[in-house]
Amino acid sequence: MNLTISGHHLEVTPSIREYVRTKLERVTRHFDQVVDINVLLSVEKQKEKNRRQQAEVTVRVKGKDIFVETAHEDLYAAIDQLMDKLDRQVCRYKDRVQDHHHDSHKRQELSSDAIS
Repeated sequence: MNLTISGHHLEVTPSIREYVRTKLERVTRHFDQVVDINVLLSVEKQKEKNRRQQAEVTVRVKGKDIFVETAHEDLYAAIDQLMDKLDRQVCRYKDRVQDHHHDSHKRQELSSDAIS
């Protein structure tokens, strides 16, 4: 799994990098087929009193890209909200990918008896 953490109008400190890594562990625990993760942390400088911290993540899994973005006044709160949204989307994707149509054990026995 490749992890890229970058900042736009923001220096990514080692503490922010470690915080993002620990939060991403929750997502990768649910779904281990992640190929690539790109995290972009940025600051919108529209007005000083209205500074917004924005966090975006693109998770590349087999056959699909999952994109999530959030904005908050606090960067750590934005990262928390981002990981909550990402966790929900990854769980939803995992449920779609899993095959829920298994043959029952009896049906498998009957079909193998008919073949013999």
